[in-house]
Amino acid sequence: MITDKRILEIFKQSEVLMEGHFLLTSGRHSDRYMQCAKVFQYPERAEELAEALAEKLSGPEADIVIGPAIGGILLSYEMGRRLRAKAIFAEREDGRMTLRRGFEIPAGARVLITEDVVTTGGSVREVMELVKKLGAEVIGVGAFVDRSHGKVDFGVPFASVLSLEIKSYLPEECPMCKNHVLL
Repeated sequence: MITDKRILEIFKQSEVLMEGHFLLTSGRHSDRYMQCAKVFQYPERAEELAEALAEKLSGPEADIVIGPAIGGILLSYEMGRRLRAKAIFAEREDGRMTLRRGFEIPAGARVLITEDVVTTGGSVREVMELVKKLGAEVIGVGAFVDRSHGKVDFGVPFASVLSLEIKSYLPEECPMCKNHVLL
């Protein structure tokens, strides 16, 4: 079982945690940003984190692992490999998550959704809607990092390798903006 100390060591070695003024996908602002994509530069580190995530996920076996583009693509692949499940990704087309590139999710399939970092859970929820619309079952959500520190509820089991509370702000409430710190 991987320790929090080892997880933080991997993130530090991979230069994942950045400080500054960031615009998040959700539209919120933050003074810290987790660029988990940097972990995937080192397959052995990504593999170690994916193994830890797989250990935390329990329940029915997944037929398909899907991640929202772009953060979830490599993690869905690595988790699919680890869980011996089909691995695909969703991407935005005309502002909505969709399946492209010939990817399919058959009705009744058991689907695990993976994401590198969850802040508000917006991208995961979009993929959940897509999966349900196709008649498949979302059996869980997995992430490397839960920035909400357990506050996000997807209505299905949710596991992360690391849970942190990293504050985010609406643009009009952002202290960095008020202090004229550029994005």
